[in-house]
Amino acid sequence: MRKTHPVNALKKLGIGLAFGAATIMSMPTSALACTQIYMGSKLTADGNTYYGRAEDFGARYIKHFGIEPAHKDGSEYTSLESGFKYKSKGATYRYTFVRDNPSQWEDRYDAYSEAGINEKGVSCSATLSTSYNEKAEEADPVTEETGIGEYNYASVILGESATAREGVKLLGSLVDDQGICTNDQIIIADNNETWLFAGLSGHQWIAMKLTDDVASLNPNIGSLNYDVDLNDTENCLHSEKIQSMPEEKGFAKYSADGKFDVAQTYGESLADSGVNQWSRYVQGRDYFGSQLTEGTDYDIITVKKKGKPDQKGAMVSEIQPLFFKPGKSGWSTFELIRAFGNRGENVPGLNANTDGVYCIGSERNTEINLFQIRRGYDPEVATIQWEMLSRAAYSVAIPLYSALITEVSPYFSDQTVSFDHCNETDIVNNEEPENSINYVLMDISSLCFENPDTLGISVRAYLDALQNELIEQNKEVDAAMLAETTTEGRTALANKAGNAATENTYVKCKALLQEMRAYLKAENFDQPFTPSDLNTETNGLKVSITYAKDALATDPVTPDQPGTPEQPGTPEQPGTPEQPAKPEQPTTKPEKPGKSDTTTTVTTNKTNTKGGLPTTGDRFDGRVVAAFAIAGVAVISAGGYFLYRRNKE
Repeated sequence: MRKTHPVNALKKLGIGLAFGAATIMSMPTSALACTQIYMGSKLTADGNTYYGRAEDFGARYIKHFGIEPAHKDGSEYTSLESGFKYKSKGATYRYTFVRDNPSQWEDRYDAYSEAGINEKGVSCSATLSTSYNEKAEEADPVTEETGIGEYNYASVILGESATAREGVKLLGSLVDDQGICTNDQIIIADNNETWLFAGLSGHQWIAMKLTDDVASLNPNIGSLNYDVDLNDTENCLHSEKIQSMPEEKGFAKYSADGKFDVAQTYGESLADSGVNQWSRYVQGRDYFGSQLTEGTDYDIITVKKKGKPDQKGAMVSEIQPLFFKPGKSGWSTFELIRAFGNRGENVPGLNANTDGVYCIGSERNTEINLFQIRRGYDPEVATIQWEMLSRAAYSVAIPLYSALITEVSPYFSDQTVSFDHCNETDIVNNEEPENSINYVLMDISSLCFENPDTLGISVRAYLDALQNELIEQNKEVDAAMLAETTTEGRTALANKAGNAATENTYVKCKALLQEMRAYLKAENFDQPFTPSDLNTETNGLKVSITYAKDALATDPVTPDQPGTPEQPGTPEQPGTPEQPAKPEQPTTKPEKPGKSDTTTTVTTNKTNTKGGLPTTGDRFDGRVVAAFAIAGVAVISAGGYFLYRRNKE
């Protein structure tokens, strides 16, 4: 995914665009780094379809889960990454989103919805950035002036579409009319169909309905091969000139049997895909039991470029498939959640923990979404959104019935929370804003990545135990949800369940983080850290969460009154805990910096509560701007103004 902060702020300060562009272009680049996963229903233990994506940008970059309300008068969609504009032709649908902090986007609250479900049960994960080759670019370049891009994909699809196919057709029509400003892949689904949409060039696109018997893994590679019948309108939709245009321009490519090859015609070459991308592809294929062989399918190489750090990674010998058969069936929800935390631990030479290579479960993850779809179910309850708001290696996915919920747990800090804690370096002594699961998970990850040997192993075991309890207890909640027959009753349960799941996760993770801080402050590292709530014999929790009980309680549950977890003392004997952590009881409302503390409303999008989205003036071309490397945020100081330019895959 690519995200580009606007440079028009420089103009406001009287600084020329030439200076701004020159400054940005002088900064280091980073590899494309998000990972998209799909698993068909015939390959899963529960017979459900799963898909999702890990978003990479920087080690500490806050994301916000929220709700965009329906707008009876429609919305006008605009962008800060291009001149894209689109006005609804009617009322819009309510949908959930995972967005950026407005402080990074000229205080706009509409930036990059990325993952969510609308009230019609349409889900979307956007986007996976890809690239096209030079000939495709020359023939049909992306359109920065008017093209739709990552800034708007999910908002338009979820706000305007009653079915997945409708969303595909709408997006295709917008690409036909206005073009795209970046090459991307997007997955759009409902209770009956799952579609992969790919923006191939400025005005050419393809969408394929995914089958139930394959898996897919894509780490930002636009040339992964696939076989598709362009004439099968039931299973494939595409731009009118997808084949005729490259044939006329002389760059069309064909498979061995003479069939037009979409991926090879438009996609980048093997080498241009990059070693970081192919490392993640090899790691992912290994995780799913469809291993590639070193020395035959790929080699481990080190790329040396003048003035840039060496890059160690994989390079394949020939193009690889977009869809493949995993080495087993019966994939569980837990295994698919943990797939996003895969660091290549079982791939010699490509283990991120020991070999210094890039990985799927990167320190640069900012959020991870996984959608669990029950085919043929009522759209209101068919899809569960499992959402992680930090790095998958040390995080927990929270289950949410996003098609139904009308309120967001106050433990999800909303878009008004300060971005400042992202820049904090002393995580041990400087705590995050109160009642923020977003920042708690971020801080847990930061401390584990900084202390992998003393903290990382036991913390991962504890988070796995917590994740398994959330999954198991959600089955009980789900049974009650499926038994409920009215939208009103389902909505009430969805709100209650979302609040209970988030509160239980927050309470456990905040207590864990406090113990981690106490352990580091004590500076007694003779024994590795062990969470006091972890049963080391069973690898389970000593004190179970109460998610299902709270969600299904007949008496009112008020998780919108969170309190401050008590501070732990110095652990008596790290590594041999005796007492489980005591979950804190919420007593007070959360404080939001500089804003009202009332957060259990329909939306956290302040700008959009009264209608259409805001507009902007000048824009800057995001295609030519380099990514801002591992830190994720580059700072340009100009009269006190800090410009952050963001590139995400």
